[in-house]
Amino acid sequence: MKLFLIRPRGFCAGVVRAIDTVEKALELFGPPIYVKHEIVHNKHVVSSLKEKGAIFIEDLKDVPIGSKVIYSAHGVAPNVRDEAKERNLLEIDATCGLVTKIHSAVKRYSQKGYKIILIGKKKHVEIMGIAAEAFNDTFIIEKAEDVNNLNFDKTQKLFYITQTTLSIDDVKSISDALYKKFPNIETLPSSSICYATTNRQLALKQITKDVDLVLVIGDPNSSNSTRLKEAAIRQNKKAFLVNSEDEIKKSWFENIQNIAMTAGASTPEYIVQKCIERLKDFGLKNTEEVVYKEEDTVFELPNVLLQFINA
Repeated sequence: MKLFLIRPRGFCAGVVRAIDTVEKALELFGPPIYVKHEIVHNKHVVSSLKEKGAIFIEDLKDVPIGSKVIYSAHGVAPNVRDEAKERNLLEIDATCGLVTKIHSAVKRYSQKGYKIILIGKKKHVEIMGIAAEAFNDTFIIEKAEDVNNLNFDKTQKLFYITQTTLSIDDVKSISDALYKKFPNIETLPSSSICYATTNRQLALKQITKDVDLVLVIGDPNSSNSTRLKEAAIRQNKKAFLVNSEDEIKKSWFENIQNIAMTAGASTPEYIVQKCIERLKDFGLKNTEEVVYKEEDTVFELPNVLLQFINA
């Protein structure tokens, strides 16, 4: 068997920043540090940070008054920030800058009288936080068929935007349906699917035709990891999403010669390497790294941490 190991894979700049934020806060202030929601959707990352003293919570009522709280990379609703101020919490915002851009756009267009069509998974924490920026003006859709249920007055100004971690193909079909029904609908000049999600999907598409099976290393709760698996299946390839080497089954590789491997944006590289070692147990002989694009994006730590670091 031969493995085509795709790059870019694994951590994106937003995930690196979020993890570094928790680790730097623990270093500066000592444990415990409270984190609103999982900092990123990967159990290995979360478990490691728990061991270092991070406490993950969903409700700010579980954070003692006057404590420090970090917002996850997925962002939070405005009312969460209001509650944090009421509880006199030191807010450390690890929201990915690309998610923050969507929050700002939804708020801005709502204030200008637009109705917002938000494309994404209704129960995903990122979407819930974004929608709360303009709750009464926002309509969430998950698939092209949902466009049929949208009805607005012809004079109503419309704006659409997407969750950062969606499938490029899914968003195209939904946006096509939106433009067909609402020709004057507006959006941002550039896609709101993040660069890392886009790069990982396009890199996988480039190699999929040359392989028999695709392995995506990532957490089942990770949206972008799940979209990678779906992208492979859409190309009529056998595909599996695994979060550790123990989940890989030998039976998957009967009569398989060429394998592609990629990893979601919240997957640590050491997990990828463990999965490669497991494949060697199952007969893997050769590994070739396939580079689609080099990523050099870097996001600075939150300002509140930089102030303490530079003090």
